[in-house]
Amino acid sequence: MDDNSFEDLIENLFDGVYYVDGERTITYWNAAAERITGYARADVLGKPCAANILRHIDEAGTELCQNGCPLAATLQDGQSREINVYLHHNQGHRLPVAVRVSPVRDASGAIVGAAEVFTENAELHQVLKDLEALRFKASRDELTGAGNRRAAEIALKTRFFELHQFGTPFGLVFLDIDHFKRINDAHGHSVGDQVLRLAANTLAAALRHGDLLARWGGEEFLVVLAEVDAAVLARVAERLRVFIERSFLMIDDEKLSFTASLGATLALPEDTPESLVQRADALMYRAKEAGRNRVSF
Repeated sequence: MDDNSFEDLIENLFDGVYYVDGERTITYWNAAAERITGYARADVLGKPCAANILRHIDEAGTELCQNGCPLAATLQDGQSREINVYLHHNQGHRLPVAVRVSPVRDASGAIVGAAEVFTENAELHQVLKDLEALRFKASRDELTGAGNRRAAEIALKTRFFELHQFGTPFGLVFLDIDHFKRINDAHGHSVGDQVLRLAANTLAAALRHGDLLARWGGEEFLVVLAEVDAAVLARVAERLRVFIERSFLMIDDEKLSFTASLGATLALPEDTPESLVQRADALMYRAKEAGRNRVSF
């Protein structure tokens, strides 16, 4: 087989293939490497493989380019290697691949470079997707799509850690839909479920990136607000109240609107997740007693 035929074969492989010279500079990059990584030849040829291109990491998150690069080891000892890694895709995400590294030698047998062949690890990729789906399901309320109570408890623990370690403030809003039993009694549980879904979607739309909405139970929701002071807490809580008040369902020709009562408080260093939730809950009941459809701070 002549050189051109061999290069055509490499070019048309399903697996990604690239070569590096002794300095780990990329000298060849086939079409499959472009497809798998999102990097075109022009993006990588003539550049060191560690130059913010593939940046392999292992399952522990270790940057192999800096510590444990299989290419560097093969260039050093001439041994072939196989390893499962996560490469850096051009769009920013990590992609699991199975990697095989072999030395490239000249006519005298001296090592002049290395070749890496990498294949999308479809099985591992599917396992990771399945795990992510299970993780999502385990932390989501099936009816509303909001976080569930477990998700809220995890978020509270995380925010308390940030508060204690870094002094990062956060707030909590406890929200209860007003007269929810009346809605169920008058329209049935199916409509009640629609109200809960509408409330969750409305609240989620009113929140900022980094805030967490969770269904605490029944018609109660918790909102964990990251990095807020009293003024921001008040502003966001009032926005939640107004958004709920101005949302409605059409049941046949009837417009069904509803309101919510909210308790809002900042976390204190001496708080625990339990004491913080209890205080926000008590404030919510104070809003109920004061006439509903209001926020108590």
